[in-house]
Amino acid sequence: MASAPQPRLPLFFNDLMPLNSRDHKNWKSTQFTNLDFLGKTHAVPVTVDEFVDAQRHFPIVFSSGDNPVPLALMGLNEGVNSFVNDEGMVTENVYMPAYVRRYPFMLARLNPDSDELSLCFDPSAGVIGDFAEGNALFEGEGEPSEFTKNVLDFCQKFEESGARTKAFMDEVIALDLLMEGEIAITMQDNPDKPFIYRGFKMVDENKLRELPIESVEGLHRSGMMMLLHAHLFSMNLMRVIFGRQSQQGKVPAQQAEA
Repeated sequence: MASAPQPRLPLFFNDLMPLNSRDHKNWKSTQFTNLDFLGKTHAVPVTVDEFVDAQRHFPIVFSSGDNPVPLALMGLNEGVNSFVNDEGMVTENVYMPAYVRRYPFMLARLNPDSDELSLCFDPSAGVIGDFAEGNALFEGEGEPSEFTKNVLDFCQKFEESGARTKAFMDEVIALDLLMEGEIAITMQDNPDKPFIYRGFKMVDENKLRELPIESVEGLHRSGMMMLLHAHLFSMNLMRVIFGRQSQQGKVPAQQAEA
């Protein structure tokens, strides 16, 4: 149900082009008229800096596999986003993960032998180009515009937040706090055939309670305990998301599997 994105390019990205003043001096960035790119995505990566905000709207789970990452579930089934309608419009005022908000931009390492990151964009997004209207990407003799500087700052902060998220996950794994998740949801008209959702990881509350006092104190001091509780509280929303899918007619006819 919640496998980490594994394509060669990150989730949403179909192509990646470095932004430069030579080729894109007169280019502009416009706003998306819809979020079609998000509409068929049920699980979106989130950083630890977003847990408190995201847990009010979505279940936060961890992807399966050897390198789990935190994911906000906007739907429980592949291809279902219960917050985006068929026209690609967000249906209500909901927290939008930074991973979504940065698209179509991202920082990428163009040279595998260098740690330097370059600001890139997805040209297939259709919102960056040689347009008459929009936010200029460069000004003067090819200097980054204020808009581009703000985009770069956002992407840099996202990378920093990603590093904090990796440190958090490394500690969670070191403490062996994760277990394979499973949730069964029944519908009133068919209580004998529950929908079973698997394929994700979650914090094992028993292991959390049984940690040595030194580890518990360390989690409190670092702020990790608050994040773990935000994740656990958010799991109550699994049934809420299922209810949204049911109202929208997006629950599979047969028993759901991860």
